[in-house]
Amino acid sequence: MARPSSRRSLAVALALAAPLALLGVRDGGGGEPLVFGGPLSGPRAAPGQPVTVYPTGPPARFTVAGSVDDGTRIGVTTLTGRKSGFTGKVWVWAPPQYFDPRYAHSGFPVLVALPGGHGYPGNYWRGTDLGLQAGISRWSRAGKSLPFIVAMPVLNPDFDHYYDGSDIPGRPRMGTWVAEDVPDFVRANFRTFASRDGWAFMGSSSGGFVGLKSVLQHPDRFKAVIASGPDTVPDSPLWRGHERERRANDPGRLAAALGRRPDLPRNVVYLAFQLGSGETGIGPKVKRFIRTYTKGPVKSRLQVIPGGGHNARTYMRGLEAGSIEWISRHLQPPVPDRGTTWRGSA
Repeated sequence: MARPSSRRSLAVALALAAPLALLGVRDGGGGEPLVFGGPLSGPRAAPGQPVTVYPTGPPARFTVAGSVDDGTRIGVTTLTGRKSGFTGKVWVWAPPQYFDPRYAHSGFPVLVALPGGHGYPGNYWRGTDLGLQAGISRWSRAGKSLPFIVAMPVLNPDFDHYYDGSDIPGRPRMGTWVAEDVPDFVRANFRTFASRDGWAFMGSSSGGFVGLKSVLQHPDRFKAVIASGPDTVPDSPLWRGHERERRANDPGRLAAALGRRPDLPRNVVYLAFQLGSGETGIGPKVKRFIRTYTKGPVKSRLQVIPGGGHNARTYMRGLEAGSIEWISRHLQPPVPDRGTTWRGSA
């Protein structure tokens, strides 16, 4: 994992990729209100059908933080996590299909997108310049991706330290924030699925580490992750004096434990790794992780992006080249009231 000085440089460089106009967006009355809407209840799922969880509330107050070419908009709000106690911003986006009357009573799969660097005070996946939301919209129409709801929280509580997306003793509980409060917030405001089949992470660099660790730590809640150029060990300096807790957040230890479980559907997780071909430093560590821990219910795939480096634009190319389609094949698509369900290619 990059040291604080290099992580700060990475965070600044990638944050600057966001349109400057978005950096000043405030929630709670600082911009145009945004309502995602939709029914709050509906018919029960038929036997064998995925169970839709209607918004549980209380509803958040969103303001517009950006617009996508397909007519959808990105919202932002400030969330105080009921379980972590941490207060931070969360950006959200729902795909066009979410507003289609044919899917009015269907849940939608959720992708929690995490940035690299310190991931504070913003999340660079919220910026329309990288095109994550436009890409998902386009790829879903082409049958290469599910139409994900995308949640983009801040990753850390400040710009001074990194917290490995974990509950480090005596520090803000960022593991609970990412793995519990943010999903609870999405369930409060959107139609989702009850099953873990509707929940996944994606992240780059330090965000890739957190997404990878979260899926391996909570395979009962999340089924898949796209981990791009990820760190593979927890090495925040804030772990000093807390070795037992650090080991409990080590992806290698978590993957080894999960790999010893029976290779049954309830245990299976899908780890989609991405590397730019130019990532000669972190690349061997990621490949060693894949060789060591891909066994039993731990399934993995590696997307190498030709000419790519350790940056979000490289990883966007990898998503389109196959990573998002691979996890989509293993997650729950929305179910229309009439017609056929989404099908990816073999």
